[in-house]
Amino acid sequence: MDLEQRIRRLEDRNAISDLVVSYFLASDDDDSDGVAASFIPDATFSSSGVLNATGRDAIVEFIKTARSYMGLTVHTPHYVQCRFESDDRATGLVGAHLELVLGGTSVVGAVRYVDSYVRDGEVWRFASRDMRTVHIAPWDEVGAAFASTTPVRWPGGEAAASDFPRKS
Repeated sequence: MDLEQRIRRLEDRNAISDLVVSYFLASDDDDSDGVAASFIPDATFSSSGVLNATGRDAIVEFIKTARSYMGLTVHTPHYVQCRFESDDRATGLVGAHLELVLGGTSVVGAVRYVDSYVRDGEVWRFASRDMRTVHIAPWDEVGAAFASTTPVRWPGGEAAASDFPRKS
C-alpha cells in the first residue's frame, strides 16, 4: 500500500469506530433516524446467531420494540477490531459493556458485536450486526453469575452459557 492508501485505511478505521459510537448513542437516545442511518437498506441484525431482523426498517422496528421494555440504557464500546476485505468492505469485532433497565430490573453485562461493514458512498454502515453475550445479569447477581458456567441471565429468562465460554 502506498502512503495515500495507508492514510485512507486509517481514516476508514476511524469512520467505522465513529459508526459504532453513533449507533450506541442513537440506541441509548431512542433516535430511530440515527439507528436507521447506521445500516444499509438490506442489513441484518442478530442476537447470539439468531436472526432478529432483515432490512433497515425491520431493524429499526426491532430496536424500538426491544427498547419499549427498557428504561435508561448505556452502551459503552471499549474496542473496535477491524479487518478489511477490500477498500469498501470490512468485518469487525466490537467489545462493549451494557448497563440497562429491563422490565424494571437493572442489569449489567459485556457483549461482543460481530459486524460486517460496507462503504455506502463515502459513509461506512453496518451490513450486519450480531450481538453476542459474554455475560449479563441483574446488578445484585453479577458476581455469582460471572463466576458460574451460566453467566447469561437476562431477566425472565433461563440462565445460559456465554456465547464466548472460557476454553480449558
